[in-house]
Amino acid sequence: MVMMTGISEIQARLTELREEHRDLDQAIARMADSPSANQLQLVRLKKRKLRLRDQIAYWESRLIPDLDA
Repeated sequence: MVMMTGISEIQARLTELREEHRDLDQAIARMADSPSANQLQLVRLKKRKLRLRDQIAYWESRLIPDLDA
């Protein structure tokens, strides 16, 4: 994974990840409503959404400054 150091770079990455997460959420909802939905594809989309959520949490944590106590 590419190392990002600037806050603006991290915020831009977060914006991209959140947009992809939202798009996946909408796609999953549409597929779930379809009676002929491919269950394997639906599971894969859900797993991708979970990975995105983990990436979002990681980059959000990078925005929190390290405090040496």
